[in-house]
Amino acid sequence: MPNAKPLVVILAYDRLCTFEFGCAFEVFGLPRPEMGNDWYRCLTAAAEPGPLRGTGGVQVMADGDLDLLHQAHTIVIPGWRGPREPAPAALLEALRQAHGRGARLMAICAGAFVLAQAGLLDGRRATTHWHHLTSLADQASKTVIEPDVLYVDEGDILTSAGSAAGLDLCLHVVRKDFGRNAANSVARRLVVAPHRDGGQAQFIERALPPPSGHRLSGLLTAIQAKPGENWSVERMAAEAHLSSRSLHRHLLGATGLTPGAWLQQQRVAYARMLIEETHLSIEAVAERAGFGTAANFRQQFRAATGLSPRAYRNTFGLRPGTGAGHGAVKR
Repeated sequence: MPNAKPLVVILAYDRLCTFEFGCAFEVFGLPRPEMGNDWYRCLTAAAEPGPLRGTGGVQVMADGDLDLLHQAHTIVIPGWRGPREPAPAALLEALRQAHGRGARLMAICAGAFVLAQAGLLDGRRATTHWHHLTSLADQASKTVIEPDVLYVDEGDILTSAGSAAGLDLCLHVVRKDFGRNAANSVARRLVVAPHRDGGQAQFIERALPPPSGHRLSGLLTAIQAKPGENWSVERMAAEAHLSSRSLHRHLLGATGLTPGAWLQQQRVAYARMLIEETHLSIEAVAERAGFGTAANFRQQFRAATGLSPRAYRNTFGLRPGTGAGHGAVKR
């Protein structure tokens, strides 16, 4: 790290995402004398003129305007107003110029859409909140979207998944800039883990069936009710009164998945519910969810969520002695 304090500039804008802004300022903006004289210098830049009002009724008084980006070592975009909201042209140009001279750009959650509008995600990998992944893929067709990670580090372009994943990204940057001990120290002050296992796949809600009235809705509702049963393609086709080939075509069109992949998705979702809401053993969960052996279940569950079943239970499961019993399942 150079001797001069690296300048982090956090953007502020009207309808600011207050939580994401707070995450960035908490890591980069608070005085940390224990880190020595080379710790970050942090300023806030107004991305547009006028009052800058954030969610929750706060108002931000920025340290300066977009001219601050000319000096910045790192620029943080703390969320954005929405996937379809255009960013000011002056902001997009300032980001392009800053990137061109070597500044590092960080986008938290929907901040990735600002980078996409600036054309700075072309040919890169990126992520955003799981709820907006499809919109980002539509707007950034030349970008490789990483759907199940907490953040993506492309060197000079970094993006994070939703909201709290911004903390993961900020701590990652501290780890890169000042080392593991510094990141661990900041994490302890924040009372958060310095590194979280898995990606955002563990937080994505259970996929819904196609809208009511779709010819597959009855079949998919039946599978979701009893995903652990033996749902062969032949049985699924018979339930839907379709040939196996037509079933494949209709299900792919309705969900984007083949019958086998959709069934696997539902079994993982059911297993997640069992792990979260019961004290069933991993072996029992594997059997009830239709995975057969515990070894197969562990492999498939990790592939889908990024966590082992036990690690998932440690994060999201009931505490010992609470909640549903060993055999109780809420449906």
